[in-house]
Amino acid sequence: MSEYTSTRALTLPRIGFGTASLKGRHGAEVIENALRAGYRLIDSAFNYENEGTVGAAVRASGVPRDEVIVTSKLPGRHHTYDAAVTAIEESVYRTGLDHLDLYLIHWPNPAQRRYVEAWQALVEARERGLVRAIGVSNFLPEHIDRLLEETGVVPAVNQVELHPYFPQAEQRSYDAKRGIVTEAWSPIGRANEMLQDPVLARIADARGLSVPEVILAWHAHLDVVPLPKATAPERQRQNLAAIDLELTDDDVDAIAALARPDGRNNDQDPAVYEEF
Repeated sequence: MSEYTSTRALTLPRIGFGTASLKGRHGAEVIENALRAGYRLIDSAFNYENEGTVGAAVRASGVPRDEVIVTSKLPGRHHTYDAAVTAIEESVYRTGLDHLDLYLIHWPNPAQRRYVEAWQALVEARERGLVRAIGVSNFLPEHIDRLLEETGVVPAVNQVELHPYFPQAEQRSYDAKRGIVTEAWSPIGRANEMLQDPVLARIADARGLSVPEVILAWHAHLDVVPLPKATAPERQRQNLAAIDLELTDDDVDAIAALARPDGRNNDQDPAVYEEF
């Protein structure tokens, strides 16, 4: 198809809040604190089993509903059209909200060859007002190309693993050329050796910052929306403020040199990896 339709119906803030593993009363309190600290983009997923927790936090926070962008994601086991529509409805019901602001396909699961069908269901959900905007997660250019060829509808967002060890330069360029916002999951790694990296530590020490603050400032420099998770209120505030920090060109060049061909945390290559 030669003409594409944008799904962009909202403007994203420069940083969001990840919620994987945040459940129940404690999880709701953590997310509520994040909202009160100033986060306005909350990321969840059907498979996180915490959409109800997110909805409770949004309601308890006192933040006007129209100021909060609530995201969830479709699991691989519900990629058929009818199952996808039902799963999206269930996500909305679980939150207790009247709609979701952003809904993504969590993984393309290419061997199943159903992600276009799932995308068509997301388009239907948007048209019905269940969700305001739709996008994808962990989609490679080849997967998005197929969506465009078969539906003509451009994802608003592509959420991918992205951090200094795996900066995704080609994917970021591809997304930017199509007006797709790149979001980053695991933006500061998963408590791995990245937080002790000597290059990042040197930059942090020179600026009087923490390594996570340097990494999040780097994401902002790349025009990527990171989704860090933090349970402590002080760390939540530090992460939020880090997005406004500026790095020098030398800092950025030094971080760029950290890229690794095998930089993924758990070898989850969307070309072959599948999650249900």
